[in-house]
Amino acid sequence: MKDELHYIGNKIQENALEITLNIPNAQDAKHTKQLENSGFPLEERIAYREELIGYLGQALCDVKVEEKVDQWSIKIAKRAIHFNVPLAQCLRAIGAYRTALWDTLTEELHKNNFYAITMLDVSKMIDPLIDRACSVTGSVYENHSNELMEVAYSALEELSVPVVPVAEGIAVIPLVGAVDTRRAALIMEVSLREGARLNLEEVILDVSGVPIIDTMVADQIFKIVSALKISGIHTVLTGLRPEIAQTIMSLGLDFNHIETKFNMRKALYDLGFRRQ
Repeated sequence: MKDELHYIGNKIQENALEITLNIPNAQDAKHTKQLENSGFPLEERIAYREELIGYLGQALCDVKVEEKVDQWSIKIAKRAIHFNVPLAQCLRAIGAYRTALWDTLTEELHKNNFYAITMLDVSKMIDPLIDRACSVTGSVYENHSNELMEVAYSALEELSVPVVPVAEGIAVIPLVGAVDTRRAALIMEVSLREGARLNLEEVILDVSGVPIIDTMVADQIFKIVSALKISGIHTVLTGLRPEIAQTIMSLGLDFNHIETKFNMRKALYDLGFRRQ
Protein backbone atom coordinates (compact mmCIF):
# COMPACT_ATOMS: atom_id res chain seq x y z
CA MET A 1 0.00 0.00 0.00
CA LYS A 2 2.79 2.41 0.92
CA ASP A 3 4.56 1.71 -2.38
CA GLU A 4 1.40 2.68 -4.23
CA LEU A 5 1.10 5.92 -2.25
CA HIS A 6 4.74 6.74 -2.96
CA TYR A 7 4.19 6.01 -6.64
CA ILE A 8 1.20 8.35 -6.80
CA GLY A 9 3.06 10.99 -4.77
CA ASN A 10 5.99 10.90 -7.19
CA LYS A 11 3.63 11.09 -10.14
CA ILE A 12 2.00 14.18 -8.67
CA GLN A 13 5.39 15.86 -8.20
CA GLU A 14 6.53 14.91 -11.69
CA ASN A 15 3.34 16.25 -13.23
CA ALA A 16 2.90 19.23 -10.91
CA LEU A 17 3.04 21.76 -13.72
CA GLU A 18 0.61 19.80 -15.89
CA ILE A 19 -1.84 19.55 -12.98
CA THR A 20 -1.32 23.25 -12.28
CA LEU A 21 -2.17 24.23 -15.84
CA ASN A 22 -5.31 22.12 -15.59
CA ILE A 23 -6.61 24.06 -12.56
CA PRO A 24 -8.35 26.79 -14.64
CA ASN A 25 -10.36 24.01 -16.32
CA ALA A 26 -11.67 23.09 -12.87
CA GLN A 27 -12.87 26.66 -12.32
CA ASP A 28 -15.87 28.34 -13.88
CA ALA A 29 -15.07 30.88 -16.58
CA LYS A 30 -16.46 33.76 -14.51
CA HIS A 31 -14.12 32.98 -11.62
CA THR A 32 -11.11 32.75 -13.93
CA LYS A 33 -12.03 36.08 -15.51
CA GLN A 34 -12.32 37.71 -12.07
CA LEU A 35 -8.84 36.49 -11.17
CA GLU A 36 -7.43 37.86 -14.40
CA ASN A 37 -9.11 41.22 -13.81
CA SER A 38 -7.68 41.42 -10.29
CA GLY A 39 -4.21 42.07 -11.69
CA PHE A 40 -2.70 39.06 -9.88
CA PRO A 41 0.05 38.05 -12.40
CA LEU A 42 -0.62 34.73 -14.12
CA GLU A 43 3.03 33.63 -13.84
CA GLU A 44 2.93 34.16 -10.10
CA ARG A 45 -0.35 32.32 -9.73
CA ILE A 46 1.04 29.35 -11.67
CA ALA A 47 4.15 29.28 -9.48
CA TYR A 48 2.06 29.27 -6.29
CA ARG A 49 -0.22 26.54 -7.62
CA GLU A 50 2.66 24.33 -8.66
CA GLU A 51 4.27 24.79 -5.25
CA LEU A 52 1.19 23.53 -3.38
CA ILE A 53 0.67 20.62 -5.78
CA GLY A 54 4.28 19.63 -5.09
CA TYR A 55 3.67 19.65 -1.34
CA LEU A 56 0.63 17.39 -1.78
CA GLY A 57 2.77 14.94 -3.72
CA GLN A 58 5.48 15.05 -1.03
CA ALA A 59 2.87 14.26 1.65
CA LEU A 60 2.13 10.93 -0.07
CA CYS A 61 5.85 10.16 0.12
CA ASP A 62 5.86 10.47 3.94
CA VAL A 63 7.24 14.03 3.94
CA LYS A 64 5.90 16.32 6.68
CA VAL A 65 4.48 19.29 4.78
CA GLU A 66 2.00 20.84 7.23
CA GLU A 67 4.26 23.78 8.09
CA LYS A 68 5.07 24.31 4.40
CA VAL A 69 1.35 24.35 3.60
CA ASP A 70 0.75 26.89 6.38
CA GLN A 71 3.49 29.19 5.08
CA TRP A 72 2.21 28.79 1.53
CA SER A 73 -1.31 29.71 2.65
CA ILE A 74 -0.09 32.84 4.43
CA LYS A 75 1.86 33.94 1.36
CA ILE A 76 -1.00 33.35 -1.08
CA ALA A 77 -3.52 35.04 1.20
CA LYS A 78 -1.38 38.16 1.56
CA ARG A 79 -0.85 38.37 -2.18
CA ALA A 80 -4.55 37.84 -2.85
CA ILE A 81 -5.41 40.59 -0.35
CA HIS A 82 -2.89 42.85 -2.09
CA PHE A 83 -4.79 42.40 -5.34
CA ASN A 84 -8.18 42.77 -3.61
CA VAL A 85 -9.22 39.20 -4.36
CA PRO A 86 -12.29 38.41 -2.17
CA LEU A 87 -11.92 35.61 0.36
CA ALA A 88 -14.66 33.50 -1.24
CA GLN A 89 -12.91 33.74 -4.60
CA CYS A 90 -9.55 32.80 -3.06
CA LEU A 91 -11.05 29.76 -1.34
CA ARG A 92 -12.75 28.64 -4.55
CA ALA A 93 -9.39 28.85 -6.29
CA ILE A 94 -7.77 26.60 -3.67
CA GLY A 95 -10.72 24.20 -3.89
CA ALA A 96 -10.11 23.85 -7.63
CA TYR A 97 -6.73 22.25 -6.84
CA ARG A 98 -8.62 19.28 -5.48
CA THR A 99 -10.62 18.82 -8.68
CA ALA A 100 -7.58 19.17 -10.96
CA LEU A 101 -5.60 16.75 -8.82
CA TRP A 102 -8.30 14.11 -8.77
CA ASP A 103 -8.66 14.29 -12.54
CA THR A 104 -5.02 13.17 -12.79
CA LEU A 105 -5.36 10.57 -10.02
CA THR A 106 -8.41 9.04 -11.70
CA GLU A 107 -6.33 8.46 -14.84
CA GLU A 108 -3.64 6.74 -12.75
CA LEU A 109 -6.32 4.64 -11.06
CA HIS A 110 -7.51 3.22 -14.37
CA LYS A 111 -4.03 2.94 -15.86
CA ASN A 112 -2.51 0.97 -12.98
CA ASN A 113 -5.64 -0.79 -11.70
CA PHE A 114 -5.21 0.62 -8.18
CA TYR A 115 -7.67 -0.59 -5.62
CA ALA A 116 -10.33 1.88 -4.51
CA ILE A 117 -8.92 1.68 -0.97
CA THR A 118 -5.68 3.16 -2.28
CA MET A 119 -7.47 6.22 -3.61
CA LEU A 120 -9.34 6.50 -0.33
CA ASP A 121 -6.02 6.59 1.53
CA VAL A 122 -4.77 9.24 -0.89
CA SER A 123 -7.88 11.28 -0.18
CA LYS A 124 -7.38 10.94 3.59
CA MET A 125 -3.92 12.47 3.24
CA ILE A 126 -4.53 15.15 0.62
CA ASP A 127 -7.96 16.50 1.52
CA PRO A 128 -6.98 17.59 5.07
CA LEU A 129 -4.01 19.51 3.64
CA ILE A 130 -6.22 21.39 1.17
CA ASP A 131 -8.70 22.06 3.98
CA ARG A 132 -5.78 23.27 6.11
CA ALA A 133 -4.74 25.68 3.35
CA CYS A 134 -8.28 27.07 3.20
CA SER A 135 -8.42 27.45 6.98
CA VAL A 136 -5.10 29.29 7.26
CA THR A 137 -6.02 31.50 4.31
CA GLY A 138 -9.32 32.37 5.99
CA SER A 139 -7.47 33.27 9.21
CA VAL A 140 -5.16 35.66 7.35
CA TYR A 141 -8.16 37.35 5.75
CA GLU A 142 -9.90 37.58 9.13
CA ASN A 143 -6.87 39.18 10.77
CA HIS A 144 -6.63 41.65 7.89
CA SER A 145 -10.31 42.55 8.25
CA ASN A 146 -9.89 43.03 12.01
CA GLU A 147 -6.93 45.35 11.42
CA LEU A 148 -8.95 47.42 8.95
CA MET A 149 -11.86 47.59 11.38
CA GLU A 150 -9.55 48.69 14.18
CA VAL A 151 -8.10 51.46 12.02
CA ALA A 152 -11.58 52.57 10.96
CA TYR A 153 -12.84 52.44 14.54
CA SER A 154 -9.87 54.47 15.79
CA ALA A 155 -10.46 57.08 13.08
CA LEU A 156 -14.15 57.21 13.96
CA GLU A 157 -13.30 57.61 17.64
CA GLU A 158 -10.98 60.51 16.86
CA LEU A 159 -13.80 62.17 14.93
CA SER A 160 -15.98 61.76 18.04
CA VAL A 161 -13.61 64.12 19.92
CA PRO A 162 -13.61 67.29 17.83
CA VAL A 163 -11.36 70.10 19.08
CA VAL A 164 -12.77 73.25 17.47
CA PRO A 165 -10.61 76.41 17.63
CA VAL A 166 -12.82 79.50 18.03
CA ALA A 167 -10.10 82.11 18.60
CA GLU A 168 -6.39 82.26 19.21
CA GLY A 169 -5.65 80.15 22.28
CA ILE A 170 -9.31 79.12 22.73
CA ALA A 171 -11.07 75.94 21.59
CA VAL A 172 -14.32 74.10 22.20
CA ILE A 173 -14.61 70.33 22.69
CA PRO A 174 -18.29 69.35 22.26
CA LEU A 175 -18.90 65.80 23.49
CA VAL A 176 -21.83 63.77 22.16
CA GLY A 177 -22.74 60.28 23.33
CA ALA A 178 -21.76 58.06 26.22
CA VAL A 179 -18.34 58.42 27.82
CA ASP A 180 -16.72 55.17 28.90
CA THR A 181 -13.18 54.53 30.10
CA ARG A 182 -11.83 53.97 26.58
CA ARG A 183 -13.42 57.09 25.15
CA ALA A 184 -12.36 59.15 28.17
CA ALA A 185 -8.75 58.13 27.55
CA LEU A 186 -9.13 59.16 23.92
CA ILE A 187 -10.64 62.53 24.92
CA MET A 188 -7.66 63.14 27.18
CA GLU A 189 -5.16 62.09 24.50
CA VAL A 190 -6.74 64.21 21.75
CA SER A 191 -7.31 67.28 23.94
CA LEU A 192 -3.73 67.25 25.23
CA ARG A 193 -2.29 66.71 21.76
CA GLU A 194 -4.43 69.39 20.14
CA GLY A 195 -3.91 71.70 23.10
CA ALA A 196 -0.16 71.61 22.53
CA ARG A 197 -0.49 71.82 18.74
CA LEU A 198 -2.87 74.81 18.84
CA ASN A 199 -1.08 76.43 21.80
CA LEU A 200 -4.36 76.61 23.72
CA GLU A 201 -4.89 78.52 26.93
CA GLU A 202 -8.64 77.96 27.35
CA VAL A 203 -10.80 74.93 26.57
CA ILE A 204 -14.56 74.81 26.82
CA LEU A 205 -15.57 71.20 27.48
CA ASP A 206 -19.24 70.95 26.58
CA VAL A 207 -21.07 67.88 27.90
CA SER A 208 -24.60 68.83 26.89
CA GLY A 209 -24.61 65.87 24.49
CA VAL A 210 -23.54 63.33 27.16
CA PRO A 211 -26.71 61.48 28.25
CA ILE A 212 -25.51 60.27 31.65
CA ILE A 213 -22.91 61.57 34.07
CA ASP A 214 -22.45 59.11 36.91
CA THR A 215 -19.57 58.56 39.31
CA MET A 216 -17.39 56.90 36.67
CA VAL A 217 -18.01 59.58 34.03
CA ALA A 218 -17.46 62.36 36.58
CA ASP A 219 -14.17 60.79 37.64
CA GLN A 220 -13.03 60.66 33.99
CA ILE A 221 -13.98 64.33 33.52
CA PHE A 222 -11.99 65.25 36.63
CA LYS A 223 -8.94 63.46 35.24
CA ILE A 224 -9.26 65.20 31.84
CA VAL A 225 -9.57 68.64 33.48
CA SER A 226 -6.62 67.90 35.79
CA ALA A 227 -4.43 66.74 32.88
CA LEU A 228 -5.26 69.90 30.91
CA LYS A 229 -4.52 72.04 33.98
CA ILE A 230 -1.10 70.44 34.36
CA SER A 231 -0.48 71.31 30.71
CA GLY A 232 -1.29 74.95 31.46
CA ILE A 233 -4.76 74.86 29.89
CA HIS A 234 -7.72 76.22 31.85
CA THR A 235 -10.94 74.26 31.33
CA VAL A 236 -14.51 75.49 31.60
CA LEU A 237 -17.20 72.82 31.82
CA THR A 238 -20.52 73.63 30.16
CA GLY A 239 -23.78 71.87 29.36
CA LEU A 240 -24.61 70.42 32.78
CA ARG A 241 -28.37 70.12 32.30
CA PRO A 242 -30.64 70.51 35.35
CA GLU A 243 -31.37 66.77 35.57
CA ILE A 244 -27.64 66.02 35.31
CA ALA A 245 -26.92 68.60 38.03
CA GLN A 246 -29.49 66.92 40.28
CA THR A 247 -27.90 63.53 39.66
CA ILE A 248 -24.47 64.95 40.49
CA MET A 249 -25.83 66.39 43.75
CA SER A 250 -27.57 63.12 44.68
CA LEU A 251 -24.34 61.20 44.07
CA GLY A 252 -22.41 63.63 46.24
CA LEU A 253 -19.97 64.46 43.46
CA ASP A 254 -17.87 67.58 44.04
CA PHE A 255 -17.56 69.84 40.99
CA ASN A 256 -16.59 72.90 43.04
CA HIS A 257 -12.95 72.81 41.91
CA ILE A 258 -14.03 72.90 38.24
CA GLU A 259 -15.28 76.13 36.69
CA THR A 260 -18.72 75.53 35.19
CA LYS A 261 -21.06 77.59 33.05
CA PHE A 262 -24.69 76.92 32.26
CA ASN A 263 -24.07 76.74 28.52
CA MET A 264 -21.40 77.32 25.90
CA ARG A 265 -22.79 80.76 24.98
CA LYS A 266 -22.24 81.98 28.54
CA ALA A 267 -18.70 80.56 28.59
CA LEU A 268 -17.83 82.25 25.29
CA TYR A 269 -19.34 85.53 26.51
CA ASP A 270 -17.21 85.48 29.65
CA LEU A 271 -14.13 84.82 27.51
CA GLY A 272 -14.77 88.06 25.65
CA PHE A 273 -16.96 86.99 22.75
CA ARG A 274 -19.52 89.73 22.18
CA ARG A 275 -22.20 90.29 19.55
CA GLN A 276 -21.10 93.13 17.32
